[in-house]
Amino acid sequence: MKKRFRLRKNSDFQRVRKEGRSWAHPLLVLCALRNDLGYSRFGFSVSKRVGGAVVRNRARRLMREATRLRQAMIADGWDIVIIARQPIREANFHQIDRALEQLLRRAGLLKAA
Repeated sequence: MKKRFRLRKNSDFQRVRKEGRSWAHPLLVLCALRNDLGYSRFGFSVSKRVGGAVVRNRARRLMREATRLRQAMIADGWDIVIIARQPIREANFHQIDRALEQLLRRAGLLKAA
């Protein structure tokens, strides 16, 4: 994912969590807040409670890939933070991808086809 599409500052993550709206799934939590840009930015968060570094990095990679594949379908002008929950440890890519799609659909962030 290109640098301009990523949320990197802690203050951006905090702003989306505090001022944005959130939707939950057993594997993921999606938080979204409008931005003033012509494109959406994404941030990924995995707590130490999920597991060790290897488990956290795997979860982050899978979430990033699921988002990258759907990026063209996601509405522009949003800051989106995706947070992993503990059951993601046992989840495969297809389960994570399905969970992300369900959350985006519930949040109304998918472009009309």
